[in-house]
Amino acid sequence: MTPTGAYRPILRPRRGELTALAHLTAEDAGRVLPIVELDPTISILPLIRELRPRSEALALDFGNVPEQATAADQPLPVAERLARLGVAMVPVLRPAESGRRLVAHGLAARMHRRHAVLRLQPHADAGNPAQADAVTDRVLATTALEPHEVDLLIDLAETACLAHADEVEERARRVLRWARTMPWRSVSVASGAMPPNLDDLPTDRPVAVGRLDARVWARLGEPGIGYADYGVTSPVRRLGVQHHRQLPTLRYTTERDWWIYRWARRGGRSDDRCHDLCRTLVTSPQWPAAGARFSWGDAEIARRARTARGAGSSASWIAWGTSHHISHVLRTLPERSI
Repeated sequence: MTPTGAYRPILRPRRGELTALAHLTAEDAGRVLPIVELDPTISILPLIRELRPRSEALALDFGNVPEQATAADQPLPVAERLARLGVAMVPVLRPAESGRRLVAHGLAARMHRRHAVLRLQPHADAGNPAQADAVTDRVLATTALEPHEVDLLIDLAETACLAHADEVEERARRVLRWARTMPWRSVSVASGAMPPNLDDLPTDRPVAVGRLDARVWARLGEPGIGYADYGVTSPVRRLGVQHHRQLPTLRYTTERDWWIYRWARRGGRSDDRCHDLCRTLVTSPQWPAAGARFSWGDAEIARRARTARGAGSSASWIAWGTSHHISHVLRTLPERSI
């Protein structure tokens, strides 16, 4: 089993998330395996070249990339290009993928570190232990990988409310009982509780959103089970949704909640709004004792609190929040590497 100090955030393939990964400290980088969900409308390789992640490897999930998409966007060509860049790739195996795609994942794994992640969503992939045995046997046989070369990620998806959290916890316990029957390289549990849309939340004051996913993992109390989540975003992915102009927004992680800051005050200039938001945050009870030293993202927030110049963009706000979130999660887990 993986040490509980390991963290596997499931992230979107955007500039904000990649910027946060590019600013990991050396210590944090050794404890994080980011899982990036590829989007067929976004080319990930230019972002990786520009914003090279400091983590030891990058797990790529091609589940949303059609097999009929451009050949260059398929697992083997991407693995080859990342190898030339010196970036270690860990393919993410999905039970619903075709045999052809799984064979490519196996070849990509052997090209890099002979290491893969099996992302199992019990509600969609296997409703009982017999089905779980069948899908994992197929995935392992087709990729020609052994369980000790594969990290099992039990993805419980959305934890929508307190009542749902109890159901998610019980489902996690059932799947973990099954998982312990095989010699996986590691086992982690993931879920997410961030709402998919924050536009209806009040503005100009911080609003708490419960981190129900973190509470589920903590209540499991299972030794050796790694932690995973969806960072500061929702597990409900709205692919292809047209982006709209956003108010300055920060999703700031604390032990039990995310504090959502959406700022409309100080007139129409985004710089003034962001300055006022950051100044409010750094004087709030949520601001950590370490202040700007807590993470790269906190240093950026503190700098914007001092000056109204350079408010950033929605990508910047996600980058700062993701950077703080990763540092916060790692501080709550035992200090062990992945």
